[in-house]
Amino acid sequence: MEFELVLTFVILCVTTFFFMIGKFRADLIAMCSLLSLLLTGIITTSEALAGFSNSVVVMIAGLFIVGGGIFRTGLAQMIGNKLLTFAGKSEAKLLLILMILVAGLSAFMSNTGTVAVLMPVVISIAIGMKKSPSLFLMPLAFASSLGGVLTLIGTPPNLIVSQTLADNGYERLSFFDFTPVGIVALATGILFLMTVGKRLLPKGDPRKKLRDKQDVSPTELANNFHISDQLYRVRVHPLSPIINKPLSKLELPKLYQVSIIKIERGSLEFKKILPRTKHFSATSNTVIKENDILYLQGEVDAIDQFKSDYRLMFLKESKAAPTDLVSREFGVAEILLTPESSFIDKTITELKFREKYNLNILGINRKGKYQLDAWLTETLKFGDALLVQGRWSDLELLAKETRDVVVLGQTKEQASMAAANGKAPVAAAIMMGMLLMMTLEVVPAVTAVLISAVLMIITGCLRNVDDAYGRINWESVFLIAAMLPMATALEKTGGVLYLSDIITGFLGVYGPLALVAGFYFITMLFSQFISNTATAVLFAPIAITTAINYGVSPYPFLIAVSVAASMAFATPVASPTNALVMTAGGYKFSDFVKVGVPLQIVIWLVMMFTIPYFFPF
Repeated sequence: MEFELVLTFVILCVTTFFFMIGKFRADLIAMCSLLSLLLTGIITTSEALAGFSNSVVVMIAGLFIVGGGIFRTGLAQMIGNKLLTFAGKSEAKLLLILMILVAGLSAFMSNTGTVAVLMPVVISIAIGMKKSPSLFLMPLAFASSLGGVLTLIGTPPNLIVSQTLADNGYERLSFFDFTPVGIVALATGILFLMTVGKRLLPKGDPRKKLRDKQDVSPTELANNFHISDQLYRVRVHPLSPIINKPLSKLELPKLYQVSIIKIERGSLEFKKILPRTKHFSATSNTVIKENDILYLQGEVDAIDQFKSDYRLMFLKESKAAPTDLVSREFGVAEILLTPESSFIDKTITELKFREKYNLNILGINRKGKYQLDAWLTETLKFGDALLVQGRWSDLELLAKETRDVVVLGQTKEQASMAAANGKAPVAAAIMMGMLLMMTLEVVPAVTAVLISAVLMIITGCLRNVDDAYGRINWESVFLIAAMLPMATALEKTGGVLYLSDIITGFLGVYGPLALVAGFYFITMLFSQFISNTATAVLFAPIAITTAINYGVSPYPFLIAVSVAASMAFATPVASPTNALVMTAGGYKFSDFVKVGVPLQIVIWLVMMFTIPYFFPF
């Protein structure tokens, strides 16, 4: 055996070992593996970097952006609610529906695209059911691989073996020739995952409680402070003495215990042609204009007095709602006072918080009790939580303040979701367009994904480019890009052919079924570390040559190679779908081994009866 071949296998074994112990990040291990192959001269620099320009890697990054738009706009939650209607409260029924759905979609489009589109839906459903996403995401990824075997275009290995047959003078496989075998594999996989596999999956995500707390929506947060009974809307009368006066001169909190939170103003220049309404936060320098609609907070008696003194008019719908405080531009957040905060022992009025931060304080939560009466003159204490409202940009600036306050939750996340509010139909159209382009092969799959990712940004489904980049799971991207050159190394050093020759020589004396089982096993083994496409490309020619030389039909051999190449369940790098769900599901390398290896063995045994039945020797 040549030195480079031995060295490649050593690097592969060491890489696998570190993946399994799980003490280091998967992307760091993959990069070390890549550097080892490069520094030992097994692969060239261009071959080492080829993974980063691979269309699969680029597509994964783009799909994270598309998935982010689906999640941000609330489309994922809408789809999830529909699925929950069918599944009810049954976890088993939901799991069954999800696996059948993803398998059906994967039969006609990219497995990776299917999982990326449905992953945010599954996470939303899981959180809504108070279940860990880890119970659903791995079965989702596995079902997509199983679904790819259902049709000719479901996965690249199917196309590769069909072309190999044609190149050697045999009839191509038709669109649904794979379907009988694929249905048996899918049914076996679903049955396993809903019984044995379910017990092997990790039971929960230790970060879930933190995530649940941080994912309280701004509207829910406002409702938690019970301020809905203190919100009113009034219109400024043309003869009101408040007109043209800045809020700092009015001293409303001091005189009336009333605060102006937000102002709604019509734009006169567009009024006759195209009515336009502007909403802006009330600051100390804000000047009141005629016909402004003021959003007030305070007790009803105090607001009545203020309304009477300044000739204001209640609107027909005088009550405002917490939802009125949240929009694309404005939001609310909860802040805690730090032990060294300069806010302690001061009242809300004394703080001049609005002047300093351009934000309004709406209420106080003290040890679970909400201060609703005379809270503007309440002296603040350490541990108090304050509800603040204003522009998202000002809330994000406040989040950087660490001496006086700590902003709870993820302000950028909430701002992005608010910015995408109402864009769900747009996100749905982009998603359907992407699926259509990929199914009909109008453009290459990676092009369809990149078009959709750009559209998610320019249509406002994502807040901005930074928001889009923030949605990409870079660990998954680097993991796949750094592991792809391993296939090149194995091919260059003859590693795949070496093992295949050993199996052929060892199993040939036991008959064609033993050979098919051997090719299935070695193909399945290599597909755990290199792409299913590369695996099929390497093994399909060897399989058909072996079958011809042995004097039997090559169809069962090539079907075995195709199916085995897609049964990549035992490692997170076995397929892009596994890498996609790894971080989101909180999985470790050992979780894939624990669930994937038994599943692959079961399907392997079932396929040894199924493949010869539908494709005799």
